[in-house]
Amino acid sequence: MEKKKSLGQHFLYSKHYLAKIADAAELAAGDLVLEVGPGDGTLTCELLAHGTNVIAIEKDHRLIPLLRQTFAKEIASGKLRVVEGDILHFDISKCFPTVESRESYKVVANIPYYITGAILEKFLSARHQPSSMTLLVQKEVAERITGHPSTSSGSPKESILSLSVKVYGDPAYVCTVPRGAFAPPPDVDSAVLVIKNISRRHFSTEKQEERFFALLHTGFAHKRKLLARNLEPLLGKEYPHILENVGVSANARAEDLPLEQWLKLITY
Repeated sequence: MEKKKSLGQHFLYSKHYLAKIADAAELAAGDLVLEVGPGDGTLTCELLAHGTNVIAIEKDHRLIPLLRQTFAKEIASGKLRVVEGDILHFDISKCFPTVESRESYKVVANIPYYITGAILEKFLSARHQPSSMTLLVQKEVAERITGHPSTSSGSPKESILSLSVKVYGDPAYVCTVPRGAFAPPPDVDSAVLVIKNISRRHFSTEKQEERFFALLHTGFAHKRKLLARNLEPLLGKEYPHILENVGVSANARAEDLPLEQWLKLITY
């Protein structure tokens, strides 16, 4: 079947890297896994082999009959649910109709590159967050989030994306996946990214969470400006003293601040 470029379809067929993804997710029998974009089911097969229960959400209607035929036995036994839908518009609560049924779940997926940020935001900020996310993403994005060493010199810089991930969980770069492992091959290499220990442990209230992201987006609004000037509208005239109190240099830019200093700012 012809792959749709509009859906960013690059299917992974390497058994070696499929196993790497499953291993990174630390799957155990009975785990509930939400898989985004199962495609023709190669990763689904690996997940089921670990004894997990899988909810697979696929946007491409052409693949639904194939999945239901391939995994007829697993669907009949209740080990697999195949849902046709767009993950960006999918209501996660449908998987857990009552508060009592909101069991722990993991997200494992080979996702289209162009919706990486949107998927991370959707699940990390969800009311019922997954315990972990294991994703196949563009190599450069995984490096940016984790600060993984790359060909560039100098210390890693933070970004809105990296800080938005780190405030909810602990990201780690697992391995590089060469473009040749896919069909059709993408234009760039990929990487397995795992985010563990997902929670809202850094926020005691919803207002603190809102304040954090307001500071983050304001701080990165004008990259050429120093952070102090960017944050003046939110922190007020006392901004020089506030930044000094949390240990931020007057010459610092938003990308220079680690998560710990951003979290100190939300108390002001």
